[in-house]
Amino acid sequence: MKIYVWRKKSVLIAICIVIVLIGFFLSIIVKNKGIVSVFSDQRRLPIYCVETKDKKIAISFDAAWGDEFSDDILDTLDEYKVKTTFFLVAFWIDKYPDMAKKIHERGHEIGNHSTTHPHMSRLTKEEIEKELKTTGDKIKAITGKDPVVFRPPFGDYNNLLIDTAEELGYYTIQWDLDSLDWKEMGTQPVVDRITRNVKKGSIILFHNNAKYVSEFLPLVLEKLQSQGYEIVPVSELIYKENYYIDHTGRQKSK
Repeated sequence: MKIYVWRKKSVLIAICIVIVLIGFFLSIIVKNKGIVSVFSDQRRLPIYCVETKDKKIAISFDAAWGDEFSDDILDTLDEYKVKTTFFLVAFWIDKYPDMAKKIHERGHEIGNHSTTHPHMSRLTKEEIEKELKTTGDKIKAITGKDPVVFRPPFGDYNNLLIDTAEELGYYTIQWDLDSLDWKEMGTQPVVDRITRNVKKGSIILFHNNAKYVSEFLPLVLEKLQSQGYEIVPVSELIYKENYYIDHTGRQKSK
């Protein structure tokens, strides 16, 4: 009986010690104003798609490697009277300056895709700022205005990246429909994937140097337009103010 009582007292003492330690820990956090970051800091999300009543979508091309099919893409977009967004990396702009200018001259939006194509969630705030400002300056030299949309390489982001991009005037953009054109599975798989899964407010991801882009792009555009979709640049699809982003990354008007 004495052993049982002793064990019971020991458990109670242990519980009390834990409670005291938790209280001490919380007092330190509150004192250093870290209670929000430890317990209630919500993960911020970029814009994956947009909630809209209109049958409107955006098509985007990431350009970091190669230039073989860019003229074909621009000609096809002209043929179907479509304007879209090209997210450019700084070293791509440096390597293909005439094509970067041509993209702008043909009426397409140029977005920021970083300077060196790094995993940006691994960077410091200063490094993020340098990545965005360097490329932003190059785009402004071409277009005459600051870019407003930014897509992180590899779709890699964290709160620091989104916060820093926002401070620099950018809307961070992902996608809700990946064409998977980089897998080089052929033409029809890309056409089927896009046309079967697209919805109002979708942001579609393509790559400017995808192997079969010259074949699948006209088929995709023709099908989307036959389905009644209006295709616009990303910055024309998203809300610029009075919005929030839900837990799925869908941007909604307040």
